[in-house]
Amino acid sequence: MEQKKEKEERRMGLERLPSSLLIEEVLLKLEIETLCSVSCVNKAMSFSVSQALPLLSSINLSAFSPDAQILSSIVGGCRGLHSLTLNCLHLDNLSLGVILGTHLQELNLLSCSLLSYEVFTSIGEACPNLRVLVLELVDQCSTEAFRTNLDQMLSGCLCLESISLKIRGRDVGANAFQSIDFFLPSALKSMKLQSVLEQDVIRLMDKIRVGADRNSVQTSHVSIPVSPLSSVFTLQRLSLVLDAISDELIMAISGNLPTLVELDLEDRPVKQPLPNHDLTNTGLQYLASFHHLMGLSLIRSRHNQQVSFKRVNDMGIFLLSEVCKGLESVRLCGFSKVSDAGYASILHSCLKLKKFEARNAFFLSDLAFLDVTEFQCSLVEVKLLSCSLITSETVKQLTRSRVLEVLDLCGCRSIADSCLGSISSLRSLSMLNLAGADITDYGLSVLAQGIPSITHLCLRHCERVTDEGISFLFHGGGTIRKTLSQLDLGHMPRISDKAVFTIAMAGTEITELCLRHCSVTDVSLDCLAMRKTFRDECKLLRRLDLLNCTGLSVNSLRFLKSPSFPGLHWLGIGGTPLASKGYPTLSKIHSQRPWLTICLEGCEMGCYDGWQFHRAGYPQ
Repeated sequence: MEQKKEKEERRMGLERLPSSLLIEEVLLKLEIETLCSVSCVNKAMSFSVSQALPLLSSINLSAFSPDAQILSSIVGGCRGLHSLTLNCLHLDNLSLGVILGTHLQELNLLSCSLLSYEVFTSIGEACPNLRVLVLELVDQCSTEAFRTNLDQMLSGCLCLESISLKIRGRDVGANAFQSIDFFLPSALKSMKLQSVLEQDVIRLMDKIRVGADRNSVQTSHVSIPVSPLSSVFTLQRLSLVLDAISDELIMAISGNLPTLVELDLEDRPVKQPLPNHDLTNTGLQYLASFHHLMGLSLIRSRHNQQVSFKRVNDMGIFLLSEVCKGLESVRLCGFSKVSDAGYASILHSCLKLKKFEARNAFFLSDLAFLDVTEFQCSLVEVKLLSCSLITSETVKQLTRSRVLEVLDLCGCRSIADSCLGSISSLRSLSMLNLAGADITDYGLSVLAQGIPSITHLCLRHCERVTDEGISFLFHGGGTIRKTLSQLDLGHMPRISDKAVFTIAMAGTEITELCLRHCSVTDVSLDCLAMRKTFRDECKLLRRLDLLNCTGLSVNSLRFLKSPSFPGLHWLGIGGTPLASKGYPTLSKIHSQRPWLTICLEGCEMGCYDGWQFHRAGYPQ
């Protein structure tokens, strides 16, 4: 009763403020979702919010998937908007008419499962002042439509400085960029393309060179049929997902884009590339042309194929570390012939290195990080993914860097309790991934007493951790219980309803929770639905992953109905009785909560990498 009285007094206090003060000093500083919630308090507050919305310069709606009606009510009157980010899972081309206009300078359209290529033309016609564009579309198997509409957009958006186009295929190998013939604005500084053919990129590099030569040589009788690329075209950031990375590709990029600051290349070959069509030590030497390079990412994704950069060894990495000493960020994946000596050369030579990632590094061991404190670089982010030879000794070395903020050890199965004491002393650490580590409840009790302000913690596949370990985590007296907002307990057979009850009662900051493949029942869903009732200071749960939690029954769907889970944006229930037998009820829940994405497909949290596979007609 006293809490309700205090809330009412606070609300009345806000309403007594002058309208201008309320809008400028309170409402405009709230997140968009909180702002919309405030508008529901009463008519007076709704009016104030309606006056505040047009004054917003930036809106981010990526956390949930609005439909056309919700989008119009939020963004429709915001004609002063400069930056807009949208999750477009439920939006079609017509829905975007309300948001496009000359006022936009930055537009991020994510998970666009319903948008056609015609959206390019719409953007080009309506947004001539656009400077930043991010688009995630589904491949529509129409190369001509893609090229025509993209040309229309780029011809209309001459101020573009950054463009990111990700065309996701429903089938493996789908590729929308059959040819890169489109016009590139001379102001462009950053370009990301997924997926693109290696030979098309090489041809584009040739056009950049020919375009520059044509502008530097005066001739009245020679006509070269190329795209009008300017001689002042100075791209600084290039990110590509390709079919193959080769020496020829590296040579073409380095020879024509010497001003690059960041180079991010990932390939997904369906088979091991031929010797004359692969990346070798020679190709890495071409990187010497990049005198300003600060970030380098070279990734060969394995997927279902056992492929790697077999023609790069330690010598190639030695050469790389010598010619690119100014690197601040390095990401390497698939270098199966590189050993400790190669990786250590990067750590020793790149004195400004802040971020280091190695993935599937079969010969990377603790020796590469021996005496890491003697390196002059100050590592802020370290990711060692699926590096089977890495043990707790490496972690102890890395934790001597007191500025470490991100530590990702996913798939390093030799990581044990012995290093958690060192991790617990890292005050700056905010993200920790121990997926697959050989840790126990005791290790979590040590971490729980530490000082790190960890907001993201992944314990997926830590099969020795039990309910008691989760209890230690939230009752250990350390900092983590006050800061932890995202927790992944997926694939942990010893986690049950008891652990979820602990989280519901003590995890006041938790907003995202993954329980996929855990032995939880309806009791867990009930606890999570009631957590705000138990403790009013608990934050609203935004995302919940229950994939393959077969202990849940169809009866638990009642916990998903209003007013339970008022802030839920995303729910993953694939492989559960809720998905197989509860479709009629799910449809009703979705109609009541159109902002809620109900994923039946098995996507990871948020469907960031699986939205293109969602089946039409299912609750989303």
